[in-house]
Amino acid sequence: MSTSTLIVTGAGGHLGRRVIELLLAKPTGARIIATTRAPEKLADLAARGVEVRAADFDKPETLAAAFAGGDRLLLISTDVVGQGNRRLNQHRNAVAAAQAAGIQHIVYTSLVNPEPGTPITLAPDHHGTEQALAASTLDWTVLRNNVYAESLLGSLPRAVATGQWVAAAGDGRTAFVTREDCARAAAAALDADRAGRSVLDITGPAAVSHAEIAAIVGELAGRPVAYVPVPADALATGLAQAGLPGFVVDLIVSFDLATAQGYLSSVSTAVADLAGAPAQDVRAFLEANRQALGV
Repeated sequence: MSTSTLIVTGAGGHLGRRVIELLLAKPTGARIIATTRAPEKLADLAARGVEVRAADFDKPETLAAAFAGGDRLLLISTDVVGQGNRRLNQHRNAVAAAQAAGIQHIVYTSLVNPEPGTPITLAPDHHGTEQALAASTLDWTVLRNNVYAESLLGSLPRAVATGQWVAAAGDGRTAFVTREDCARAAAAALDADRAGRSVLDITGPAAVSHAEIAAIVGELAGRPVAYVPVPADALATGLAQAGLPGFVVDLIVSFDLATAQGYLSSVSTAVADLAGAPAQDVRAFLEANRQALGV
């Protein structure tokens, strides 16, 4: 039975809320604190015994009280995208406040291979946060999450409808991982006796290509779905013509380029090692989400 005080930041988001639900379901004596910019949205968790505190990473003065008394903290990367260094500064504020508050261990949700060289536009924020952790006096576990399998549900329904999935991923492979498996891994890493400093890739059980995913979707739909590889600039032009904001276009193209260049193909057993059950594979995920795919 754990006697630690566990803090989950970003508890109003999908991942943070799910981590807390998993912690509540465990036979643990841990005290759970949820931090959020909007405490009123977590009334249901408060009713289940979670202590809800206000925290705003843009306002460092709010963080001392938010992190007070915590032993281990899950720092979920914020959802600020396309706003310069704001996201990285938010994370740096959180790391500094955690150290000042006496937190013993931070679990941080990062990105696979965020070091300089990757084309992914989000990577510098994650790399900078990892550097801030390394420069601190804290122990930490960095969970380098691969691409969410849920992201496929944004593009594949159109592919099912048209019979074509247009992307700039080349023949590269991605070890897609579900948000649920990321949550299971994060909850386990947070509510653990893990000390020291470690970096873990959080991935699905296999890396798959776009062509293989298109074939799976075609089987589920009962009609052919072809992967159509295109150059990155052609994809960017098409996305822009569809009305997507520039930073979103850049983000989508950057993930395709990272796939093509092999940055997203690493596979690990970390989900099973942490949470005790293996990660769900892409086929099983797509089969479970047939309705969302339109098949």
